[in-house]
Amino acid sequence: MALTPIDVELLRTALSSVCDEMFVAIMKSAYSTNIKERHDHSTAVFDAQGRIVAQGESLPLHLSSMLGLVELVLGRYGTDGIMPGDMFISNDPFVGRGSHLPDVALLAPVFHDGQLVMFVSNIAHHADVGGMAPGSMSGGMTEIFQEGIRIPPIRIVRGGEIIDDVLEMILLNVRVPRERRGDYLAQIAANRLGTRRIQELMARWSIPDLQEGMQAMIKAVARRIRAGIAGIPDGTYGFADLLDDDGMGTTDIPIKVRVTIKGERAIFDFTGSGPQVRGNMNNSYAGLQAAVLFGLKVLVDPDGPTNHGMLEPVTIVAPAASVVNASFPAATAARAQTCQRIIDAVLGAFAKAIPDRVIAASNGANGAAAFSGTGPDGTYYLYMETIGGGAGARSYKDGVDGVQVHVTNTSNLPIEALENEYPLLIERYELVADSGGAGQWRGGMGLRRVYRGLGHVLTFSGQGERAVHPPWGLFGGKPGGTSRIELVHDSGRRRKLSSKPMSIEVGPDAVVWIETPGAGGYGPPRKRSAEARAEDSASGKFSARYMRTNYGEAGPRTVAKKNRNRTR
Repeated sequence: MALTPIDVELLRTALSSVCDEMFVAIMKSAYSTNIKERHDHSTAVFDAQGRIVAQGESLPLHLSSMLGLVELVLGRYGTDGIMPGDMFISNDPFVGRGSHLPDVALLAPVFHDGQLVMFVSNIAHHADVGGMAPGSMSGGMTEIFQEGIRIPPIRIVRGGEIIDDVLEMILLNVRVPRERRGDYLAQIAANRLGTRRIQELMARWSIPDLQEGMQAMIKAVARRIRAGIAGIPDGTYGFADLLDDDGMGTTDIPIKVRVTIKGERAIFDFTGSGPQVRGNMNNSYAGLQAAVLFGLKVLVDPDGPTNHGMLEPVTIVAPAASVVNASFPAATAARAQTCQRIIDAVLGAFAKAIPDRVIAASNGANGAAAFSGTGPDGTYYLYMETIGGGAGARSYKDGVDGVQVHVTNTSNLPIEALENEYPLLIERYELVADSGGAGQWRGGMGLRRVYRGLGHVLTFSGQGERAVHPPWGLFGGKPGGTSRIELVHDSGRRRKLSSKPMSIEVGPDAVVWIETPGAGGYGPPRKRSAEARAEDSASGKFSARYMRTNYGEAGPRTVAKKNRNRTR
């Protein structure tokens, strides 16, 4: 008998639960704070052809880094060359279809009675993969060879046994190899767990029913996306935005898109976007694909499941060797910055067709900071994090303050976790006053974090965006605040840094001061309610000057004062 819709939904939730359990397994067993605390990892289940059937509710950007992995492994080893207990590893954007080197994917086949039936996979952002700068995310890198070790799709586990030669080669090329080893073992363990759970499902589902159910799941998502596209008026909608710079002298890098809606299909054409740049802002096609699918899905089917069916009604056109579709050997470490701007451009285009569903520009960045050095106890450490900012205002509600947005979706690391593991002190952690764009609905606010090394000289590098071009507002809403990175000495001397600083040394008599962008407002400020304006003033988030400039009224003088206390 053919499966009923209830059968298909039961299978979908079962496979989703496998993804979720794998996700938690990595989170609970990883060594690095970037994974166990910030949750910068993802999980997925594939069918035997390499189509994603279910993805964990984690990072949408990681979807792209796994999309072509099964196809590549099958092409390299063939079905006869893949055995039960094997696992494969890859991270390269050009030969492995990843998005940048720190995102390392592990793939495991699942067999039943000798038949290859499915794959499970996970991907995790490693705090360092070698290269010219600690953290592998610094500005100043101009080719992928400088960014870290490149891993093609190769076998790392054979018949259930880790291939020590492969793992040792990878660990030899990274900083803090003990931490990296722990993270890789966590990924391997999660795939083993996922394999067991899928095999338990195979004890209750016949293989033909399982295959039929997975096909039905993919078709169902394709139908949902097509129906959502059909609800958008036919036409062509364009938008352009600008990246500040690439950290190597190229400024005002255009991201352009023309979205054509015709019936149940959508074409995204990025012709006119800037050529690939010397710096590491370049995006691989995998990253472009993830950004486009995210931008479309949140508008047409935000509550539906995620799988390969999302691709069926979508065509993406992007010039080769462009900043949105880079060619070898382009540097791609900061590709998330470009992905966020691609999403801004996609949302900006759709604002003309479905204005009530689109939000104003969010922080449009994925601000990253890496700190390393030898602490007072003589131990070398390396810490990397990304920092949230403002989320754009909506047609019915204010934006959210201090969060990760769009395809990143990680958490801001709690101060307590950071200070417990590293010789670092967070002197300030707070919202940036006046950084949310004014409007009928205001934009979310950016974050400020101030870091000090305790008793040692640390090395700092980072990545930021929206320091020049602020997040735009919609329909009369004002832009949000811009980002800023400074080196502030105890003497009071301040040095403004590039938004993409290369590695610099910072003594214990100075702090690294980072502010992330806010977000744009929605609708004209004159329409903001009296109650909302009163709350803005009373909250201390907006100064009297801000209120007077944007709404023609003054708030209490006290809101203009800086909060000098340490905020946790």
